[in-house]
Amino acid sequence: MALVYRPIMQLSGLLFSLLGWVLSCLTTYLPQWKNLNLELNELEIWTMGLWQACVVQEEGGMQCKDFDSFLALPPELRISRILMFFSNGSGLLGLLLSGFGLDCLKIGERQQEQKKRLLLFGGMLFWLSGITAIVPVSWVAHSTVQEFWDENIPDIVPRWDFGEALFIGWFAGFCLILGGSLLNCTVCSPAVYPSSGRYGVAEQQDQCQHLETETRP
Repeated sequence: MALVYRPIMQLSGLLFSLLGWVLSCLTTYLPQWKNLNLELNELEIWTMGLWQACVVQEEGGMQCKDFDSFLALPPELRISRILMFFSNGSGLLGLLLSGFGLDCLKIGERQQEQKKRLLLFGGMLFWLSGITAIVPVSWVAHSTVQEFWDENIPDIVPRWDFGEALFIGWFAGFCLILGGSLLNCTVCSPAVYPSSGRYGVAEQQDQCQHLETETRP
């Protein structure tokens, strides 16, 4: 049964990792990391991301403006840019390495130890990618909560709230970690050697023929 579930777990891990990587890239460029709803004008919703701030108007659609300077950003947004880039890069490298380590891939099927190393290294890269995606999202969420409950800010001042990109980023990190875990679990399971099965059957047939010749009168 382990031989049957091994390729299924590998493909499931790669699909989860691919989904997490796509969502992580989407989270990086979405402007909805923070939302601000003005009580004086409920028809406008302000959003802020890592690259730009946008205002959504019911009649005029969405208008965005890029941030002028990287150094002028708050610390959590500056570090989040770097971490999200690192998450996307390590996730892409993990997809490439783990893809070459799949059992269903005919390339290098006689070099099972190297394919195991590729799967293991790819799974570790997915872990790293998932962690580096969750950390900036959680950091921005933590700073948003602190600002929301800051007693030094007057009540009439609007407060930022969680944006949709934060939830997508959390889900992306979870998928990356889950995919990497599935791939690493398959490394510990017994491998399938396509050629060894044929050799084993041929060896059993030779033994049976040898026994038949010995038992003949």
